[in-house]
Amino acid sequence: MADLPVLDAEEQRVLGSLLEKQVTVPASYPLSLNALRTACNQSNSRDPVTEYDEQTVERTAKRLKESGLARIVWSDTGRRTLKYHQTLGERVELADDERALVTVLLLRGPQAPGELRSRTERLHAFGDRADVEQALRRMAERGLVTELPRRGGDRDNRWMHLLGDPPTAVSTAPTPTVDRDSVLADGAAARDDRVRASYDAVAATYADRLVNEVSGLPFERWLLDRVAAHADGGPVVEVGCGPGHITAYLADAGADATGIDLSPAMVEQAREHYPDGSYEVGDLRRLMRPTSAPGWSAVLAWYSLIHLAGSELPDAVAALSRPLAPGGWLVLALHAGAEVRHHDEWFDVPVELDFVYHEPDEVVGLVRAAGLEEIEWYRRGPVESRGETSQRLYVVARKPS
Repeated sequence: MADLPVLDAEEQRVLGSLLEKQVTVPASYPLSLNALRTACNQSNSRDPVTEYDEQTVERTAKRLKESGLARIVWSDTGRRTLKYHQTLGERVELADDERALVTVLLLRGPQAPGELRSRTERLHAFGDRADVEQALRRMAERGLVTELPRRGGDRDNRWMHLLGDPPTAVSTAPTPTVDRDSVLADGAAARDDRVRASYDAVAATYADRLVNEVSGLPFERWLLDRVAAHADGGPVVEVGCGPGHITAYLADAGADATGIDLSPAMVEQAREHYPDGSYEVGDLRRLMRPTSAPGWSAVLAWYSLIHLAGSELPDAVAALSRPLAPGGWLVLALHAGAEVRHHDEWFDVPVELDFVYHEPDEVVGLVRAAGLEEIEWYRRGPVESRGETSQRLYVVARKPS
């Protein structure tokens, strides 16, 4: 494609931010200078994270205007304020899927197709990874993007835009990338079958070894006690309850606690160990409201999202948030990091499980996108005495009243 703009790093960030916010917050678009600066410097969905001042953003926006890629207008209503509007679409014809990919590539640099599918969720809903690759190849034919050689340790090739050079740190320093959609290589149903079969296989051993685990985890006890106190006797559900020990802890703390799990064998273990509790087979992605109240006082996904692909996480978080009562809490526990770790043995039992790790900013962004507020998150190191090898992430958020 002839006459493509050549953007420096600051121009890429400002243009990418305008493209993103035009779709995600149309009610406040075009953006004021302060809003544009905040968009450029936000800590989630950006790589690298920047600290631009207003003068830098203003100068960069003027350069984009001179290049025909931005328009600076007066606000139509209220106080007369200058607003900033991108015009890339007037210079380069982009379909909706192409625009979403260009936006995320401008904001986060070179990425693999699986990463792009997950990170464009709010901009364009790709049906699957193949749809992303098809769009990228269509864009490559037009000279908008190019496929990079695979680096050592990568499971997939990355793609980059051709609207200017990527940041030096990205192009010269190999950084770990992870394709969190690789767990869906043979489809979601096949993955679910593997997860169910693996947990069924280890259920008895898992229950015996973890029945008292909370006693050795002071942070987790503190957090669970807070959840029970917040529920104040209201209904609480743990999705992916396993052998039921976390649900039972909440019940002992005074919560009206229920547990559901995808694995029938795990539910059997929960009922055997805690016969006074309520445990059912169920899928967290289809969580319903409680029969005893208009919504859950708290929903816990305690290490139950760890086998989902990155592209599945937005819908899962939304599905867990919807049945919350006003003021109810969503509580997530996950492995923190950027990798997909495969296990073919667990508790000395053959399994086929992939554990998907997530960074705090990504998870917090999804929780915020689900409409929750008062978000707090915690990251703790591994407890080596327990044989832990990963950092842990805990997120708490409230549904608006």
